[in-house]
Amino acid sequence: MAINQELLELLVCPKCKGRLDADPQWRWLDCPACALRYEVRDNIPIMLVEEAKPLAKG
Repeated sequence: MAINQELLELLVCPKCKGRLDADPQWRWLDCPACALRYEVRDNIPIMLVEEAKPLAKG
């Protein structure tokens, strides 16, 4: 599914309220400020800090 740009502009990181960057295939949302990755399951962003994964360094 393509990223809905309007939805992406409304979503913010639940931890810092910062902007999110989306994967082109809409599989995850990354917060560069917190270095967290939020998974998208069945086209639904899982915006729970407890379920976020750290971004890989490097």
